[in-house]
Amino acid sequence: MKYILALDQGTTSSRAVLFDGDGKPVASHGIEFPQLYPKPGWVEHRPDDILASQIEAARKAVEKSGVRLKDIEAVGITSQRETTLLWERETQKPLHNAIVWQCRRTAPLIERLKRDGLGNVVRDRTGLIPDAYFSGTKLQWLLDTVPEARARAEKGELCFGTVDSFLASSLCAGHPHVTDATNAARTMLYNIYEHRWDEVLLRAMDIPAQVLPKVVDTSGVVGVLDKRVLGREIPVAALVGDQQSALFGNGCFAPGMSKNTYGTGCFLLMNTGLHPVKSVSDLITTIAWQLDGQARYALEGSVFVAGAVVKWLRDEMGLIASAAESEEIAASIADNGNVYFVPAFTGLGAPHWDMYSRGTIVGLTRGTGRAHIVRAALEAIAYQSADVLEAMSRDSSTRLNVLHVDGGASANDFLMQFQADILGTRVQRPAVIESTALGAAMLAGRAVGLWSDADLHALGGTEREFVPNMDEATRRHLLRQWHRAVEKSSGWEEA
Repeated sequence: MKYILALDQGTTSSRAVLFDGDGKPVASHGIEFPQLYPKPGWVEHRPDDILASQIEAARKAVEKSGVRLKDIEAVGITSQRETTLLWERETQKPLHNAIVWQCRRTAPLIERLKRDGLGNVVRDRTGLIPDAYFSGTKLQWLLDTVPEARARAEKGELCFGTVDSFLASSLCAGHPHVTDATNAARTMLYNIYEHRWDEVLLRAMDIPAQVLPKVVDTSGVVGVLDKRVLGREIPVAALVGDQQSALFGNGCFAPGMSKNTYGTGCFLLMNTGLHPVKSVSDLITTIAWQLDGQARYALEGSVFVAGAVVKWLRDEMGLIASAAESEEIAASIADNGNVYFVPAFTGLGAPHWDMYSRGTIVGLTRGTGRAHIVRAALEAIAYQSADVLEAMSRDSSTRLNVLHVDGGASANDFLMQFQADILGTRVQRPAVIESTALGAAMLAGRAVGLWSDADLHALGGTEREFVPNMDEATRRHLLRQWHRAVEKSSGWEEA
């Protein structure tokens, strides 16, 4: 039996999952690492935490599996997107903490771009909505802020990259400076139609081209794992953004197929095939994957806070002891008691794109209890996803019959049933809930010849389907109240 090791570097943890030749997970290990909040609205990670936790997760997963190193055919890397790092080319030493995708520090730089008339230029070239979420202004901030960074970047002494690029450089022998098309497409610097770094946007953000990585296929060998990592040089054969990896791992290979990943954030992607669909509903047009030099495209809506609100209930508020407990508590009451929770801790993503919205709970009465708050938090994840899916249906002129789901919170049966109810759409949960890791493994296995494209269609499968059973009047009422709550949260930071 041959195996593929997937490294799944996420926002709050690093995971490693070992898959066998049938695409079944045989061992996994995950390690949480600290989140840093130096100022309100700012989010950072220590690069050493990212790297050390990912290496340790890989070692533990391989150790648990008992698999011989010589039977591991390849490594696939999937990672959080947009998170921005800057490091020295020669020493590989980071110059600053990673600026996380959730960080809002560059909102003023985004406003400047818009004032300069570049809002539509960004959309027309990158498919993205100008927002502090993306990497371009984060890199601009680093070059402006870290002493001598811009001058050193112009001399070719520094490397910029998202997490995939940082991991490839740090883990591979020879330190290749590469990124794949799915991650490049999230930088707000990459022209997704002409498949190159965009000179107009580089000038607008004053970013020297010397600092940028080479853009490669999503499935393909970019180097070999340094022997010091696991004890053997193993081909690193896939780089892919986590949400695109989940789309692939869910088997959404045909245009119109869609998935929603319930992680720290919530990300709904629809495969649109060889032709990009330009959104009129403030969704993102992005690259789904690039194979053999040819890009496939997707529409995407991003919810900034999903599973993170459950973590907030546990860690900051002490309302639950574990994420799993939220399901039981939410189901313990008949309804939400007219309580709505808008978890806009770092603003609202698609289709609202309100950088200045902040977290809001409305409808509290003397009778409101812990269960109402917990239930409202879970319902908020489903409401936000419903807003994105409605916009996606308008843009694509496609009404979904089924939504594929994955990610940690998709294990919550209450949330999945409520999601089906509020969408009026069947929700399918896969047999392999680690779809993000599976996608990276599939792409890496494809690159080294373990699986053909036909083989990939046979991997995966459905574990459970949730069928909507809410009446239309109730569904419309709940959504109407939700949208009233969203209005209350809007623009709070500017007040």
